[in-house]
Amino acid sequence: MSPKRLANPLHGILLIVLFSFSACYIADFQWVKHLSFSPLIVGIVLGMIYANSLRNHLPKTWVPGIQFCTKQVLRTGIVLYGFKLTFQSVIDIGGAALLIDAVVVAFTILLGAGLGRLLKMDRDTALLTSIGSSICGAAAVLGAEPVVKSQPYKAAVAVSTVVIFGTLSMFLYPALFRAGMLDLTTEQMGLFTGATLHEVAHVVGAGNAMGQAISDPAIIVKMIRVMMLAPVLVILSIILSRREAAAGQTGQKRKITIPWFAFLFLAVIGFNSLHLLPSGVVSAINSLDTFLLTMAMTALGAESSFEKFKKAGARPFLLAALLYAWLFFGGYWLVKGMTAWMA
Repeated sequence: MSPKRLANPLHGILLIVLFSFSACYIADFQWVKHLSFSPLIVGIVLGMIYANSLRNHLPKTWVPGIQFCTKQVLRTGIVLYGFKLTFQSVIDIGGAALLIDAVVVAFTILLGAGLGRLLKMDRDTALLTSIGSSICGAAAVLGAEPVVKSQPYKAAVAVSTVVIFGTLSMFLYPALFRAGMLDLTTEQMGLFTGATLHEVAHVVGAGNAMGQAISDPAIIVKMIRVMMLAPVLVILSIILSRREAAAGQTGQKRKITIPWFAFLFLAVIGFNSLHLLPSGVVSAINSLDTFLLTMAMTALGAESSFEKFKKAGARPFLLAALLYAWLFFGGYWLVKGMTAWMA
């Protein structure tokens, strides 16, 4: 790539870096600390302010740099987050996490497909919205798009709906937990957060706002959901191929998107479990990781303009709202019941 072509993406990345430094500075204010707002939450607020004000006046060629931060930088941050965990912490979560995630993912997709038919929605849009709500938000939608073979705007609609409710939850969950309105223990809140929030970034943001005791299990539970994307896409590909065959259509080979960063995350946890690095080095990595995740959250906010939300339309928004209600209330009682049953 020539220096000229590389410059424009770098402009977008440097813009996010600047906002992220500002987020870290603002998060250090005493009144911000009192609100339990981490740099990640401050970052997404700054990003949303930018998305609905200055962004329309800046070159569109900066967008790839911003999107780079929502994907590659986020995944790098999640992989490095493994240095805050060990396999002992994963074992401590127990089998409840796997069972809860499996129920959440399977039921959300089936419920979304059924509600989509009742709402007389386009099948592809309903399916993409359901997968985004059930697994990992925008990343799941983008992973499912080549399997579903939908038109690009349908994926954009699905992404916009899950981003709305995921962002709402990132602020709502910590507020409800701090107010004592959720009758959940610290461990249960981690399970609930990881099993029901949409984006990995949203789980990281909400978890950080509630403390590491909640953040660590929430991230692990969420990453289990992320890893479920691969088998879900395989099953989805088989089902859609059979439907095409039954309809007399000739299908091409479907490319399955595997979330490799989730497996790298587990590899880092394994390495960290060996305690080979000095504590000072691990502390430095964790500081870098916080900044990378702040960049990802800021970039996510920068992609959340009100215009995108308007383009989603009423029915996809209604479907996402119904799925959100299931994730919140159903997930709450599922966590309560499953942890009590396995106690």
